[in-house]
Amino acid sequence: MKRWGILIVIFSIVLASCGKDNNSNASNKEFPNETVEIVAPASPGGGWDTTARAIQKIMIDENLTKQNVNVINKPGGGGEVGWQYLKSRSPNTISINSSLLLSNNELGLSDLSTDDFTPIAILATEWISLTASNQSNLSSGKEVMEKLKEDPESLTIGVAPGLGNNDHLAFVQAAKEFGVDVEKIDFLVYKSGGDLQTALLGGHVDVASTAVSEVKEQHQTGKLKMLAVTADKPVEGIEEVPTWEEQGVDVVFPHWRGVMGPKDMTPQQREYWDTTMKKVVESDRWQEIRKNNDWENFYKDSEESEAFLKEQRKKYKKLVEDSGLK
Repeated sequence: MKRWGILIVIFSIVLASCGKDNNSNASNKEFPNETVEIVAPASPGGGWDTTARAIQKIMIDENLTKQNVNVINKPGGGGEVGWQYLKSRSPNTISINSSLLLSNNELGLSDLSTDDFTPIAILATEWISLTASNQSNLSSGKEVMEKLKEDPESLTIGVAPGLGNNDHLAFVQAAKEFGVDVEKIDFLVYKSGGDLQTALLGGHVDVASTAVSEVKEQHQTGKLKMLAVTADKPVEGIEEVPTWEEQGVDVVFPHWRGVMGPKDMTPQQREYWDTTMKKVVESDRWQEIRKNNDWENFYKDSEESEAFLKEQRKKYKKLVEDSGLK
């Protein structure tokens, strides 16, 4: 009887051990192993939220996971609140990101950096335009820079919603490249893109640095005039607008949007998200959303994103220094 008792105990231990291993293997194979969260570090509406909800819909429609997929809005601090939330979550959670993660850190507005997260993908980019009011009678981006080089206070440049964002830094890069004394430029800051457009239409600022999508319609109807874009080639639908490079100014400035996860993902978890994001950007639905929002394909996988972000960190460090904000 004692022998039978010992055998039963040993057999039970072996079964429990096997069960534990099987459960562990099943858990590994079934990643994501809980509800998937996609963090939009902003209120509903706008680019970050639109991107998050597009990914959510495609993941569900294309059966890219067996888990529920939820979008979590975490507005505040120019992305800070959402990214702090991501930092505390499991690898089942990802977040939309952008270059604000870099500029916030360089400006001293946040302690977070790319080192605190796992890069997953760069998805798309918007391009930034330099657009003139009709009252200014300006005809090119080069003419703007020539005037500013001669007298940095000769023109007013509108940006929104604050200094240190992409629209501002894209202009800083172009001006610096042209030899303008950037710290003497007269920037007027508006609370929103809508306020900036109103000021531009009314001639209250000479030019504005803003996303192409925000002024494309007014340019096409002749109410405003785009003078330059930060793209590396003419932008579809407004091919008549020259790039900065075509005007002799060596500037290409993408306003990119991507996806990242918490730090210390396993290779398997990173591979799942890498594969999933590739399927997202290859879907017909993503292409439709991208075109409707005037986003250009700018896809980079996890490994490419990691290298890209390292270069971007160097770039933003220099731009913030050049802007005189640091």
